[in-house]
Amino acid sequence: MRRFLSFLAAFVVLAASAVHAHEVRPAIADLTAEDGALSMTVTMNGEAAVAGLDLEGVEDTNATELSAEVDDLRQLPPEELAARIEGMGDDIANRISVTADGAEVPLALEAVEVGPVGNTELPRDTVLTFSGDLPRAATELRVTWPAEYGQAVLRQQGVDEPYTGYLDPGQQSDAIALSGGGADSAFGAFARYIPVGFEHIVPMGLDHILFVLGLFFLAPRVRALLWQVSAFTAAHTVTLAAGALGVVSVPASVVEPIIAASIVYVAVENILSRGLSPWRPAVVFVFGLLHGLGFASVLQEFGLPQSQFVPALLGFNVGVEVGQLFVIAVAFLIVAYALKVDRLDADPRRAQIVYGILTLAFVALAFGLNGTAFVETMGASAPVFLVPMAALAALCGLAAFNVDKLNAYRVYVATPASAAIALVGGYWFVERVFL
Repeated sequence: MRRFLSFLAAFVVLAASAVHAHEVRPAIADLTAEDGALSMTVTMNGEAAVAGLDLEGVEDTNATELSAEVDDLRQLPPEELAARIEGMGDDIANRISVTADGAEVPLALEAVEVGPVGNTELPRDTVLTFSGDLPRAATELRVTWPAEYGQAVLRQQGVDEPYTGYLDPGQQSDAIALSGGGADSAFGAFARYIPVGFEHIVPMGLDHILFVLGLFFLAPRVRALLWQVSAFTAAHTVTLAAGALGVVSVPASVVEPIIAASIVYVAVENILSRGLSPWRPAVVFVFGLLHGLGFASVLQEFGLPQSQFVPALLGFNVGVEVGQLFVIAVAFLIVAYALKVDRLDADPRRAQIVYGILTLAFVALAFGLNGTAFVETMGASAPVFLVPMAALAALCGLAAFNVDKLNAYRVYVATPASAAIALVGGYWFVERVFL
């Protein structure tokens, strides 16, 4: 029992350490070119820029060395933070590279608008307006987004068939025709938004990851998973489309706590239920509707290209599904041997050795890979990802040690993993409602 509680604690501590996985959002840059003048309005994380925090690959500022400084800046009155940003306006403007027909377009900071102080655990929007003079007879622009400012959504305004692009840190945009008509093709928009959807599951969507794992741990069999994942997919596809189209709009303050409650529900049902109940797919469908609204709120932050709205939405949804399947595949690969042992189809002693080695390997990788490069790539430290996997491998080893007991996999793997998921979901619910 002591080992059981230790493994459970490892799950809870590591999962709770990533509770703010949605904290860093892409910047949004809106471009307007008119009468030889360029205007760029950028909505970004002003506190990170003032602190000198490099956002490349970072999804949670709490995982960085400058997290305390960023938190302090979030408590500044809007006018004080705006004054600091104005003082470094030339530096910020020089980091954003704009070229027109290959010629550099110098930018100047014209205005800064900082949002009010709110929940200091979350970023507030800072809107910066830049201007620049375009060369006479210029026909196209290219924008290179600074790597240290993270990801960005680049949107052209005021023309037919405007350009919309999702830029990774340091990436240069495609050519943007000043007269419009630079929008992606249907296939291009579809392909461009697949990785965007995937990233909003792995590594950014921890709440959605835990919900999918909750489905997995009830009964990791293909038929049971197929029923649940199909219901979840159908539901969130409906509300994702409705929310992205603006047909349905529910405040995040309502949706986010209910998503946390859905995680608690499926995890607790895993513990109390003996199998897939007749009502489980219906319950999962209802919760899928709510998760779809959560995805829709993400899309509303940076929008979809209006000229290729449907292909981009489909691409985002496909990316979400691939991300969910990836999570299930990783979980299944870890527990597959333990399931065979539980069915008496594999040697328990060999499984004990395999899971012992796997546990040590995950722990070693968690600390061996940890560093700036990993954080920049994955958005959080290596232990956040790998220690829970080590704990799951250890639980599988514990099940192999106790294979002589009834339902060893359920008792030593599915139940403690579900309990950890429920505790994290419960913490999120309390945090989102009361904190």
